[in-house]
Amino acid sequence: MEAKVISRGTGRSAVAAAAYMSCSRIYNDYDGVQHDYTRKQGLIWQQVFLPDMAPAEWADREILWNAVEEAEKTKDSRLAREFVVALPVELSRDEWITLLTNFIQINFVADGMCADVCIHDTDGHNPHAHIMLTVRPLTKDGKWQHKTEKEYLCIRDGEERGFTAVEFKSAQSEGWEKQYQYKDGKKKVYMAPSAAEAQGLERLSKYPKSTKYGRQNPITARWNNEEQLVLWRVAWADTVNRCLDRSEHEERVDHRSHAERGLDEQPTIHEGVVARALEKKGILSDRCELNRQIKADNALLRELKSLVKKLMDAVKNTEPARGGIYCRTGCSIDTVLQTTAAGIGYGHHETGSCPFGNSPQQRTQGNSASPGCLSKEL
Repeated sequence: MEAKVISRGTGRSAVAAAAYMSCSRIYNDYDGVQHDYTRKQGLIWQQVFLPDMAPAEWADREILWNAVEEAEKTKDSRLAREFVVALPVELSRDEWITLLTNFIQINFVADGMCADVCIHDTDGHNPHAHIMLTVRPLTKDGKWQHKTEKEYLCIRDGEERGFTAVEFKSAQSEGWEKQYQYKDGKKKVYMAPSAAEAQGLERLSKYPKSTKYGRQNPITARWNNEEQLVLWRVAWADTVNRCLDRSEHEERVDHRSHAERGLDEQPTIHEGVVARALEKKGILSDRCELNRQIKADNALLRELKSLVKKLMDAVKNTEPARGGIYCRTGCSIDTVLQTTAAGIGYGHHETGSCPFGNSPQQRTQGNSASPGCLSKEL
């Protein structure tokens, strides 16, 4: 599962992303640009899912994503969240649809998000789905909620506390006051109007003191939390594995990284449509070339591990009852094999360069007549 955020700050548009994944033509009311991807191929299935409180007309993705664009005012606004999920080739088209529908309804729509999903499979070997989600919560009557609200730092009896505009209406009756900037001699200070008037100070700004970033909507904060992303990854893996189990397939997916699973192999990176297009034209892509190198390194690592295992098994079967096998510097065969498995290799495990010791006593334990750095003491 690959997670992305569609933001104006990175030059992206929710309307453009929706048009691309649905292979359609959509006009963006926000900037007056029409995005046409009708010539794009590979679309298998598409659907818009809405929570109960969302307006019914948002089932049309053009209306939905233009409503999202209209609600966001700033040039760096976050417009949508996007997931790209790989679909198991072992499942059929209908099973893909069932899998996605269950996952989206339970994890996103039930939590108040609008979801737009499309299945792509251009060449028949890479089935995957794009899931676009709204990032602004909805009220019960289908209106957009605030992502963040301005939080005013108010004061009462020397205590400072933050209130939103709605909260301040009731807090004001309890004696809380907003703070404004006043000129006190050569200094600029924030004070409550009552205290400033008592000292005859001049107000410098009409804007009250507030927190830098405001107060984030708790729903938005939860959706943006990294722990929530992990929960979504776990839910996706569990949903896929249940579908594979029902279809009597032995294959399983795991949401954890290679490091979390204790794997030594390096993971490949996402290549993307641009890199694949360059490769089809005969142009080497850096991302594809890096993946080829990673795959070659992983294959070599597997080969070395297999070789080390065979050597260790052979040593255990041939080692005599007394004595043992040592390198010229005195290290046992287990130490030699461990250094090989760690990537040091026999080529660097020579006399005088053993990483585990080079004392004269150690060097006398080996037999220099033996091939390489290995010798046997009987």
